[in-house]
Amino acid sequence: MTVHNVRSGRFVAALLATGATAAFTAVPAAATPAAEPGFNVNDVNRHLVAFQRIADRNDGTRASGTPGYQASVDYVAGKLRSAGYEVSTPDFEYTKYRLDSVSLSAAGSPVEEVGALEYSPATPDGGVQAPLSVTPVDDSTGCQAADYQGTDVAGTITLVKRGACTFAKKQRLAAEQGADAAIIYNNVEGELNGTLGGADAGVIPTASVGKALGADLVAKAGESATLNLDATFDEITSENVVAETRTGRKDNVVMAGAHLDSADAGPGINDNGTGSAGLLETALEMGGSPDVNNAVRFAWWGAEESGLIGSTKYVNGLSFEQQLDIAMYLNFDMIGSPNAGYFTYDGDDSDGVGAGPGPYGSAQIEQDFTEAMQRQGIEVEGTDFNGRSDYGQFIAVGIPAGGLFTGAGGIKTEAQAAKWGGEAGVAYDPNYHKAGDDLGNVDRTALIRNTRALAGVVQHYGQTTEDVNGMRSRAERARVRSMAMAQPMSLASNADSHGHTCQLPLK
Repeated sequence: MTVHNVRSGRFVAALLATGATAAFTAVPAAATPAAEPGFNVNDVNRHLVAFQRIADRNDGTRASGTPGYQASVDYVAGKLRSAGYEVSTPDFEYTKYRLDSVSLSAAGSPVEEVGALEYSPATPDGGVQAPLSVTPVDDSTGCQAADYQGTDVAGTITLVKRGACTFAKKQRLAAEQGADAAIIYNNVEGELNGTLGGADAGVIPTASVGKALGADLVAKAGESATLNLDATFDEITSENVVAETRTGRKDNVVMAGAHLDSADAGPGINDNGTGSAGLLETALEMGGSPDVNNAVRFAWWGAEESGLIGSTKYVNGLSFEQQLDIAMYLNFDMIGSPNAGYFTYDGDDSDGVGAGPGPYGSAQIEQDFTEAMQRQGIEVEGTDFNGRSDYGQFIAVGIPAGGLFTGAGGIKTEAQAAKWGGEAGVAYDPNYHKAGDDLGNVDRTALIRNTRALAGVVQHYGQTTEDVNGMRSRAERARVRSMAMAQPMSLASNADSHGHTCQLPLK
């Protein structure tokens, strides 16, 4: 097999030279460079076709713990081995959650479009029958026990607004106040899909509804409601795929990842076939022995849809020194949404929305992705640096991070539609976590633009991470050494009062 050992300048130039077609026109066509031979959308799309066919042969899904996921692992790992990478597929165990059914009625009428948060406990036979109550709304609704002062939620199904803390914390505090069940309602337009984070996190049955439906239920406070939720928990063994270049420093590794698993409901071609495909083609174009200063480590995570399990297990399995070897982590989760937005993770918290800034260096990563998209004529927006994708555990241990995102269940605004194209008032991905997330559910212009930015930034950091963590490239270290050695020896041999050699400052 041919190993692609592409030098940085030619690699990035090839990426920026190619064009693409699209299901939606995201920005004016003039912003897209003319198509030329080399890296193009068909190279990336071929991997999406592979993921679709894998799902078609395996009950329509590539979820962790299924044959479809294992076939996806084999496909990605095989490609990487052929390209000359050092490849491993470390396994991990976790508890997989399966929601069999969920239903809600209030004031004697059925309520449509109700979901359940992953890892929610099941209701007892016959469901939970209780009056509806409302957790008082403030800036951190349901995030502290004081939020319930003056409100009696004991023996009720309490409605809790999303925001400010995890779903797990909200339902746990509600349970501590005596609630029999909880319903989390969205604070933005669109469906609410989420997880309690693990099998041991669920305390009471917890359903989820959208913003408008939540408002309707709040208006029914005091009315009788019945929640039925049927779910099972299975012990599963799954795998990650990890591939590292054979060249570059091993103590300053640039790491980039995407989750490989789909949701149970469908083939997961946008979520997250697109991130997986863009990352895979970037790795294949680089090859296993590229001309880089820093080693590049690529990862495809399992069980992200079950609560970031694969990436969390990986990070927690590293020693402090092994974590220290990772210069940064770059994440790509949904980069081809059919009604695409263009977002970078808000590492510096310049938007002032939700979570605070990321670890030192995250702001520079955000800036580099912003500039990579600007070079393609695209003005990006920030998305909250909330750790709700596979970068979460990396930032939890202090590793700087960043990434790209084209939107999930959120609703595109009029201003965004004017800027990027697409349809205002519609979700970025109307098929998010649904069976319709198939080959027709991808904006291929967004996919190739994000892949170009992904590849360009990864390749740049393969040469130098100095702006992120101060670590210099070989060339820069050689230049500094040459400057120091060029100084008069009398200066270099001075000693301080303790007898230590006084070194010249590095400029």
